[in-house]
Amino acid sequence: MPETRGAPAGRDERSPASSPTGRSGGREASGREAPLYGALDLGTNNCRLLIARPARDGGFRVVDSFSRIVRLGEGLTRTGRLDERAMDRAYDALALCAERIARKGVDAGRLSAVATQACRAAENGEAFVERVRRGTGLALRIIDPAEEARLAVEGCMNLIDPSAEAVLVIDVGGGSTEMSWLTRKAEGWSAAAWMSAPLGVVSLAERHPEPSGGGGAWYEAMVADMGAAIAAGGIDDPALKTLFAGERVHMVGTSGAITSLAGIHLKLPRYNRDRVDGLWMTRADCEAAADRLKALGPDGRAKEACIGPDRADLVLAGAAILEAVQRAWPCERVRVADRGLREGLLLQRMREDRRPPRRRRRRGRGVGRTAQGAA
Repeated sequence: MPETRGAPAGRDERSPASSPTGRSGGREASGREAPLYGALDLGTNNCRLLIARPARDGGFRVVDSFSRIVRLGEGLTRTGRLDERAMDRAYDALALCAERIARKGVDAGRLSAVATQACRAAENGEAFVERVRRGTGLALRIIDPAEEARLAVEGCMNLIDPSAEAVLVIDVGGGSTEMSWLTRKAEGWSAAAWMSAPLGVVSLAERHPEPSGGGGAWYEAMVADMGAAIAAGGIDDPALKTLFAGERVHMVGTSGAITSLAGIHLKLPRYNRDRVDGLWMTRADCEAAADRLKALGPDGRAKEACIGPDRADLVLAGAAILEAVQRAWPCERVRVADRGLREGLLLQRMREDRRPPRRRRRRGRGVGRTAQGAA
């Protein structure tokens, strides 16, 4: 049941040297070079690392990045366990990440390393995390869907149209999809509701293997499956529904599947993050890109530079998830995000370190303050 409340393997990922979340400098006000921070995300499909320096504008500048498709959750929906070969693939990628972190000199206190749905759901997820800790020194923390959704929103905040009245942030993972609804208040954006559906591109593709010749019925079965998961989440807020019936709302979609869909829409000869991140697409654009992917077939999709053989069997599952969300929450505008959880981790840790230390309380000056009141 959903939880609810109210590029090619082994190469550096498709990311520029600087992030749009922070372009101004990498030095502190004193003139010293700012320290390095790291964010590592082990997902159901990908293992991703970002190393960055804080920027004076509150964002950050990317120093190094890495991504490898590991398919850690391969077969998980069938067996309930992480497969041995999948764990080996993920371990090898994590070992490479540990080497990069050590080579760059990222302090352990400035590294945030998390694991998501595959390790959450697997019987042997904790055991794998312990194997990684012993072998690589990386202390992965398995986060729950609520934190995963919140971090994805944090990483995408500066892509939200400030004139919108409501926004739906969709984080399509390999094993789950997090959806977060935000509404605009006088004091800024406020979380209105969230849910986590236990379907992502890997789990949905495994439940619906592509038949020979594809076919509309197969694609529609994936859309219907995801639609049922959204309905089971129980997000049926009349006020939100009213906002989405108007025009001043939009979606933000973050995932490799959605960025690949954007690359197909733009007909890019090779993936270009600068053109994809922040791109506005209409609902019709998304549907047309999905139709093109269906027409290409598995071999044609594998030859597309923005997809490649590693995502050829997954990208249409991502398109089906987006289609199901758009049917459940009709919205004409989608903003594509080549950012998300890792960026959220970096921004969160940097913000925590910028907070001034609390004053030490003097003894005998009162006993009635709660932890909340002292914050």
